[in-house]
Amino acid sequence: MLSTREDDADGQARLALLRQGFGELGWVEGRNIRFDNRWTGGDAARAKADAAALVRQKADVIVANSTMCLAAVKQETTTIPIVFVVVGDPIGQGFVSSLAHPGGNITGFSAFEFAISGKWLELLKEIAPAVDRVAFIFNPDAEPYGQKFVESIAPVAPSLGVSLIVSPTREPAEIDRAIAAVAGEPKGGLIVNPGAFTGANRNLIISLAARHRLPAVYPYRYWAADGGLISYGHDNNEPWKRAPSYVDRILKGATPADLPIQQPTKFELIINLKTAKTLGLTIPPQLLDRADELID
Repeated sequence: MLSTREDDADGQARLALLRQGFGELGWVEGRNIRFDNRWTGGDAARAKADAAALVRQKADVIVANSTMCLAAVKQETTTIPIVFVVVGDPIGQGFVSSLAHPGGNITGFSAFEFAISGKWLELLKEIAPAVDRVAFIFNPDAEPYGQKFVESIAPVAPSLGVSLIVSPTREPAEIDRAIAAVAGEPKGGLIVNPGAFTGANRNLIISLAARHRLPAVYPYRYWAADGGLISYGHDNNEPWKRAPSYVDRILKGATPADLPIQQPTKFELIINLKTAKTLGLTIPPQLLDRADELID
């Protein structure tokens, strides 16, 4: 189960990495494995329906991308092995009992620690020092862990002279209103939660930020590649490359309870120079030096 829409190029690229990984381990579709790809498009109701369908089909293993998809599958089965990909705080969200010994039928590859959200705010102030009002956009239904990011940003904001605006959004029209609201006064900025809903609506978010001339920080490289100002987060491709190894071990007899949760090992800072120029921002030399990639 993937959190993006089927027409999302980055989602297709990550699925290709997954398939490549299976191929390298000897699993070839049509010969010894069958894939049933479900594209939820950031829709929690669709994720629930897809999860139920996969369980009815008695899948041998379910790969679930995002908290939304994992929660949907977890609700449907306690016996079919589940390997999650890019899910933050799997212990705090109640998916597993520990990182070393997950227990139950779930294991996988985690995403962010919530403390990273303070770093997002620091980066926003570094690249756009005038910003003093910042909206944090997330979907409380599809991305309930977004509140954890808010709790990490809130203590940092006053020391940076920033007022934090929490902007829960459940549909595209609410995204439009939230961004217009923070842009309604000068010195606004934006931080976007990593998640299925925001990811599925990233083109809308990036275009609205550009229209309202809002500096914004995003969680993954593909946001900056699509025109976002700056991104900082773990390499989103890495877990997709590694997940087939866990599925392979499960299909050969291992149990998820015995496979430790794997955490991100590589983080990357990406800056879109063209977007910075359009916003009239001068990027500090020290920030340019720290960047892993500059997109022009």
